[in-house]
Amino acid sequence: MLAELEIENLAVIAHARIPFSPHLNVFTGETGAGKSILIHGIHAVLGQRVTRDIVRTGCKKAVITALFTKLSPAVCAKLDALSISHEDDELLLTREIAADGGSAARVNGHTTTVSVLREIGSTLINIHGQHDNQVLLSPECHLQILDAFGGDDTRLHRYQESFRALQQTAKRLNHLGKLEQEKAHRRQYLRQLVQDVEDLGLEAGEESALEEELELLQHVGGISSALQNAEELLSGEESGGTAVDRTEEAAEELSAIAELRSDFSALYERLNTVRIEVEDIAAECRNLREQLDMDPARYAQVTKRLQEIRALGKQYQCTGDELMQQYQQAEEELQQMQSDAAEIEALREEKKQLLEQVSTQAKELSEYRAQLLERFAAQVTEQLAFLNMPNVVLTGKHTMGKLTIHGMDNLEFLISANRGEEPRPLARIASGGELSRIMLALKCVIADRDSIPTLIFDEIDTGVSGKAAQKIGMKLREVGQLRQVLCVTHLSQIAVMADHHLMIEKQTDCGRTETHVMSLTEEGRIREIARIMGGENPSELLLRSAQEELERWHPLPEEGAQEL
Repeated sequence: MLAELEIENLAVIAHARIPFSPHLNVFTGETGAGKSILIHGIHAVLGQRVTRDIVRTGCKKAVITALFTKLSPAVCAKLDALSISHEDDELLLTREIAADGGSAARVNGHTTTVSVLREIGSTLINIHGQHDNQVLLSPECHLQILDAFGGDDTRLHRYQESFRALQQTAKRLNHLGKLEQEKAHRRQYLRQLVQDVEDLGLEAGEESALEEELELLQHVGGISSALQNAEELLSGEESGGTAVDRTEEAAEELSAIAELRSDFSALYERLNTVRIEVEDIAAECRNLREQLDMDPARYAQVTKRLQEIRALGKQYQCTGDELMQQYQQAEEELQQMQSDAAEIEALREEKKQLLEQVSTQAKELSEYRAQLLERFAAQVTEQLAFLNMPNVVLTGKHTMGKLTIHGMDNLEFLISANRGEEPRPLARIASGGELSRIMLALKCVIADRDSIPTLIFDEIDTGVSGKAAQKIGMKLREVGQLRQVLCVTHLSQIAVMADHHLMIEKQTDCGRTETHVMSLTEEGRIREIARIMGGENPSELLLRSAQEELERWHPLPEEGAQEL
């Protein structure tokens, strides 16, 4: 709950330190005294958006600090998720708004971001202002109100989990479906490439081998002649002697002196080695010449084969050797496409099963909501009767439509302003005062299910008076037994119900206007309530009436008033 709020240099508030009761707290004061500034301050410390013109004129910055104690499990869970310590069961939030437009935020004295304040604030306080009545006029919000009343969101969460799975499956299926359309031409191209290469019977490296063979075939005559001449020069029987003969003769000359010196012997051995190598080269030339294919038919065959390979390569804009690479890549890509097709079939089956599951869960959720709606309408109608609207009956127009993240239900609250009249949408027949009371009735029926520990009502009494105002005060006090309640009001009927009464007063000192916040005790409360009843300078009769009203609802606190 909110234990204390401290404000510095916020609009007309120079400084205020405001303690709060854990039950019903009311703010009163004349119109324009600055009650709305307090709400703006709370908005700011909860991380809501504010403008720099909220800073008091002439000051560098405004500072709002809020101390929260007795933290709820939901708040502690949020703090744990954000790695924020709360060992003392206390939480201190601070927001600074600079006059130049800057902003700073702190949690327990440590610098943080405004978004973190906002995230934490959503679990601490629920602020209801006049504009929040628009929620009642928006049918798209009615289903959320009904679910909040139910308190058990197990069915909804289970449905939403299945619905999101269905969405993901459908998204993946649509993506693959689009890819399949785009792949149609690609698949045809790849299949044709694979078929063409297989029909050609192409093997890896075949083109290079054929080119090398064709090169030999084209020069077979010259090659044969060169090999023959080399052989004859090395070891033939031509006149003049061969290389082998000359080498043998040189070796014989050196053999006579080989034993005289080691270097002569080395030369002799080298000549012998050369002779053997020359004989081997001559024999190799002879063998190669004999192996040469001189068949013209082979030349034609190789030429034709190369033409076929090159023609197919030209068709696919690559060489014959690159064709084999493309062939292998095409087979792999076609295999992947087959996997995608299998995945599509699996996803279609999964989508079918998920759709059945989601539809079944949506139906169960709808039946549960129908039962909730009956109890909800009865309880709200009962609350409205207490709030001086005995003839108003709230019902709900519950229809079913397409599946969404919220289920397949459409809900709109309807009211019958007078018994026997046909129920109609709230926007068509409810006045401002009626909307305020309807909203309070909703808060009452869901108060024990709401995990947010503090509720703030900003002028919920708009458009009501008399007995209806008194009933609103009684309801606020009732809610205050379950939750901390802060209420800004202009009505004495509500002010007398408070466990803690704060007065907001505007004063002018040395030409500057300041707003002060005072925590009232017995005498202060009597005078303030009498002022609300009859204006400034209340009569003794009004003062006695105010005292009687206070005594009627609870024992009076101790006397005096202390400015904060």
